[in-house]
Amino acid sequence: MPKLKMPRKSTHVDMTAMCDVAFLLLTFFMLATKFKPDEPVTVTTPNSISEIPLPDADIMMITVDPKGRIFFSVDNPKVREDLINDMDEYKKLGLTDAEKRAFAVGASVGVPFSQLKSYLAADPTQQKEFDKTATGIPTDTTVESEKNELAAWIRTARNANPKLRITIKADADAGYPDIKKIISTLEGWKIFKFNLITGLKAVPPGTAAYDLQNPGMKK
Repeated sequence: MPKLKMPRKSTHVDMTAMCDVAFLLLTFFMLATKFKPDEPVTVTTPNSISEIPLPDADIMMITVDPKGRIFFSVDNPKVREDLINDMDEYKKLGLTDAEKRAFAVGASVGVPFSQLKSYLAADPTQQKEFDKTATGIPTDTTVESEKNELAAWIRTARNANPKLRITIKADADAGYPDIKKIISTLEGWKIFKFNLITGLKAVPPGTAAYDLQNPGMKK
């Protein structure tokens, strides 16, 4: 019995619909994306050989600039909203709804509570100028001290979101006493696990870390 051969036909795929979908998605992301606010200070972190990745969500970041000024931020806008509401009630700051919204959508803050209201009431351009001369968040070695306003920020933020993971981003020229105050504050709240943000440098050959990273290079 002879075999029946089906005639071969060239395939044709209409890409018009796919192109339309691609441009619709591109337009959606362009209109819906919210850009992260600029940080008030530029920090050059020291280098290390650590390759532990930083968490990508629920981050509390404590920044220390070369002058030792301390800035505080939380990445989640919803947590920032709850945080500033709690802080306003706790410290009796008298913030307006507009000032609370400015905090919720802003970046780091580095001013004492006595200046926070006027800072949030300023427009973004004025805030950038204010950041140049800001004193930073007052800190001390004990959490019970009224001077340790960083302790209040940390406690209130963790009450707003207990899952927050703490990172310290310090400039390579920042003094050790400034970093020590932050660590002492964390220890005062029984927080012993946090991340130090550093740059990545090559592992020195001949070290134990190098042998672990290059097991095939052992002699």
